[in-house]
Amino acid sequence: MPKMKAAIFAEKGRIVLDEKPIPDVGPLDALIRITTTTICGTDVHILKGEYPVEKGLTIGHEPVGVIEKLGSAVKGYREGERVIAGAITPGFTSNACQCGRCAQDGAGTRHGWKPMGGWRFGNTIDGCQAEYVLVPDAAGNLAPVPDQLTDEQVLMCPDIMSTGFAGAESGGIGIGDTVAVFAQGPIGLCATAGAKLLGATTIIAVDRLPERLAMARKLGADQVVDFSKADPVKAIMELTDGRGVDVAIEALGTQATFEACLRVLRPGGTLSSLGVYSSDLRIPLDAFAAGLGDHRIVTSLCPGGKERMRRLMSVIASGRVDLGAMVTHRYGLDQIEEAYELFANQRDGVFKVAITP
Repeated sequence: MPKMKAAIFAEKGRIVLDEKPIPDVGPLDALIRITTTTICGTDVHILKGEYPVEKGLTIGHEPVGVIEKLGSAVKGYREGERVIAGAITPGFTSNACQCGRCAQDGAGTRHGWKPMGGWRFGNTIDGCQAEYVLVPDAAGNLAPVPDQLTDEQVLMCPDIMSTGFAGAESGGIGIGDTVAVFAQGPIGLCATAGAKLLGATTIIAVDRLPERLAMARKLGADQVVDFSKADPVKAIMELTDGRGVDVAIEALGTQATFEACLRVLRPGGTLSSLGVYSSDLRIPLDAFAAGLGDHRIVTSLCPGGKERMRRLMSVIASGRVDLGAMVTHRYGLDQIEEAYELFANQRDGVFKVAITP
């Protein structure tokens, strides 16, 4: 049986490069030869044992590649075509999909609640940090890459761009809004860019790393707040003349940032939560106006599917958003363990790492 190289979860603290069989292709699947992929913060949670997956699983959920083989029932594509697939790969037949929540495909079934919905790559099935990946329900999940776009230009579309934009969209940002985005990691930066696209005219980015704050300005932030030097709640209230913000986006997943988002909202404002939380959240009585402030709290999971991917690539092709500068480091698949060490420890000013088999 032909073999391929793959980054495999061995045990807590160890993701290693090993060999696995190249997957067989079922009628609804497509086999993709990976040309570029990346490492996500969620992969680091897996590495550290903070998010459980099966030992032996191939990690990674952000594929850019070329169709190697198509299942017999997959129409409208051709072998050799360059494509991406979202980190979330819905099957489009579940109750969640039929209710218009395709990212939640697989959640709330009779087999029990599953918080990560339709996230399958590197979670419940083998992922993308390999020479090949099998894409399920391919006809609904493969999106052709326009010829004028490079792999690195579309590398953010499968996950962080879709997720960050979803945080802005779920917040209901409108023309002239004031928005605060707490944490300017890759997803927070994409939320900042999404807020700009949706019409916000005052975007306040919060972080403590100078390179992240500088990147936030490039992607649309009008003001930046270094929380290591100033209380972000006080600073934002001063910047808004005491009004507060229309939308606060939480992109880190901590009690401190969640609470700060609540405290900077205007009456009737929206807290759009993108963070993945590892412990119970507390809602302070005063920050929540005792439940009488007409506030709204919404959450988002990365939207997937080929139409979502097409739209995101259209944004890139239009030139309205350029996320290429977020790729700061490049490694071959043979160097995957070194790449994880760099990314997990956030050394050398890393934003995102491009991995090329």
